[in-house]
Amino acid sequence: MAKQSIEKSFDTLKQTIPMLLKHKVSAAPINYALWYTYVANESPELKSAIDKVLQTNVPMSESKTKELYRHYLSVGDEISAWELRQSLEAMLVELSQSITDTRSEANSFKQIVDNCADQLATVENEGLSLDEVMSLVRNLVSETQSIRRSTMSFNAALTDAQREISALRAQLEQSQQDALYDALTGLCNRRYFDEELANHALQPKLFLMLVDLDHFKKINDNYGHVMGDLVLKATAKKLQSSCREGAQAFRFGGEEFAIILPNSNFSVARSMAETMRKAIEKIRVKDKRTGEILGDISASIGIAEIQKGMNPLALVEQADKQLYEAKRLGRNRVLPIL
Repeated sequence: MAKQSIEKSFDTLKQTIPMLLKHKVSAAPINYALWYTYVANESPELKSAIDKVLQTNVPMSESKTKELYRHYLSVGDEISAWELRQSLEAMLVELSQSITDTRSEANSFKQIVDNCADQLATVENEGLSLDEVMSLVRNLVSETQSIRRSTMSFNAALTDAQREISALRAQLEQSQQDALYDALTGLCNRRYFDEELANHALQPKLFLMLVDLDHFKKINDNYGHVMGDLVLKATAKKLQSSCREGAQAFRFGGEEFAIILPNSNFSVARSMAETMRKAIEKIRVKDKRTGEILGDISASIGIAEIQKGMNPLALVEQADKQLYEAKRLGRNRVLPIL
C-alpha cells in the first residue's frame, strides 16, 4: 500500500512540474501545493476553479494563486487571519477612542484640582487661628499635590499607550498593504486589483466598472464613521453577490469599488452594473444607538471597455470619466447607456 502511495506521488510529481513550466509558474511552495493538488484531483472544487482561470487564457497572477490557496488549501488558522485582523482593528479603534476620552476627563480633573488648590490657599485669610488654618492647608495641599502628581502620571501613561496604539495601527495598515484583502469589507484590495487588471489587460473583451457611493461624506458626517463602515460592508456584499460571468469585485479605495469583467460584452456588463446599482438602492442599515434606519443609499457606475493598445491606467481613466459623467448628470445611474 505504501509502495503504491509513493509511486502515485511520484507520478503526480512528474505531471506537476510540466504544468508549472507550461503556465510559467514559479515552483514556490504555495504554487507547488496548488498545482500538485490540481493534478492529483484531490479537490474537485479547486480543480474547477483553476480550470475556469485557464479557460480565460489569462496568466495566473501571484495574487490569484494566493487567493486560490487561501480559499481551498490553507489551514483554519490561516483562513481566520483576516477575521482576526478585523477584530483587532475594531478593538484598537474602540480602545483608542476610550483613551482619548479618558485623557480629556483627566485633564479636566487636573484643572479642577488646580482650582481647588488655589481656593484652599486663601483659607489662611478666613478668620481661623493661624495654626489651625495652616495645618488644614498643609494637609489639603499635600493631598492635592499628590493627586496632581498621580493625574500627571496617568496622563503620561495614557500618552504612551496612545503612541503605542498608533504605532500598532500603522503596522497593521502596512501589513494590510502587503495582503490581498481589504480588512473592512473582505473584498480583494487595490494591490490585488492592479495585478489582476494588468494580467487581463493583455486580453481582448475586457470590461471595467467603477462604482462610487453617492454623497458618502454626508453619511459619515450625519451618522458617524461606524455607520459609514456598515454601509461600505453592505455595499461590498451586494457587489460580491451580483458578480457572475467571471466578474470579480475589489475595494478600489474609500467609498469606491471596481469590478473586472473578462471575456464578455457591453450588454452583459451594463446589465450587471444595473443589477448592482439596484441592489445598493435596497441597502438598509440600522443605527444601534438610536434605532434609526439609514436608507436612500445609491451609487453611480462608470463602465469602460478595453481597446487595442490600451494600457490598464487608460482603462481606469476611461471608466472614471464615465463615472464622473454619471455624477454630473444627477448620480444613481450607469454610464454609458449604449
